[in-house]
Amino acid sequence: MNQAGARKTAFVLAGGGSLGAVQVGMLKTLTRAHITPDLIVGASVGAINGAYFAASPDARGIARLERIWLELRRSDIFPFSAFGTILGLLGQRDHLALPQHLRALIESQLPYRRLEDAAVPCHVVATDVLDGTEVILSTGEATTALLASTAIPAIFPAVTIAGRSLMDGGIANNTPISVAIALGATRVVILPTGTPCILRTPPRSALAIAMHALNLLAMRQLLADVERFAERCELLVVPPLCPLSVNSYDFSHTRELIRRAETVTGHWLEDGTQGKDPRWVLAPHHHRGGEST
Repeated sequence: MNQAGARKTAFVLAGGGSLGAVQVGMLKTLTRAHITPDLIVGASVGAINGAYFAASPDARGIARLERIWLELRRSDIFPFSAFGTILGLLGQRDHLALPQHLRALIESQLPYRRLEDAAVPCHVVATDVLDGTEVILSTGEATTALLASTAIPAIFPAVTIAGRSLMDGGIANNTPISVAIALGATRVVILPTGTPCILRTPPRSALAIAMHALNLLAMRQLLADVERFAERCELLVVPPLCPLSVNSYDFSHTRELIRRAETVTGHWLEDGTQGKDPRWVLAPHHHRGGEST
């Protein structure tokens, strides 16, 4: 589908913590349908998924990414310690944890070292700590770029690249449609992580509620961006899961999220609603019941 005329297709992968697992299911179905990208743009967890997919944008590469997600635990991403937390709370450092587990995971599993060596051009979005502007990383050390894009403020330390302190790309542009268009995309396939729409109670922990709040803000930004760019290129929004009760700090439902996203994406391709106004799947909403599908 990406070969029609001069069409240039970008996959844009949003951030969303543990909900990034849904993008694995989406990618599985899109690849089976021979919908492939000419470039990939990602922010936060979407940057990590995008970077892995860019290494091998086929069934084999997705199977590897799925195995990584299925083995992932919350402690692998958020290795908090009492000592580190105390230092952060006392103002002795600007973060609560170090991303050493995430660094080791990227370095051991990502089959290339520099972004420009990916099989498909891969662009990682981070945020400048000082002025809040987006920073697009298209070349250079891949692990460092991904750590910058996932450096959640106050949780992980900022990452310095080319003299700039960088933090989570989701702060400036969680679903970087604008970046894809600036890079020449004429068709943008958006892989959102979604928002839990049937939570019965707010998340309990401080980090869980903070990530939930960021997730809500990001989805509102995505809705605004879809309206903003709808006339500038062809936008296809892969439908997020709905109803959804898993918050973005919960890593215990990975298998279910992948399975459901794979199924929902398949139905979306089959029922011919790709060209429908994408805003209908993104608008804030609630459910009275707690059922999931």
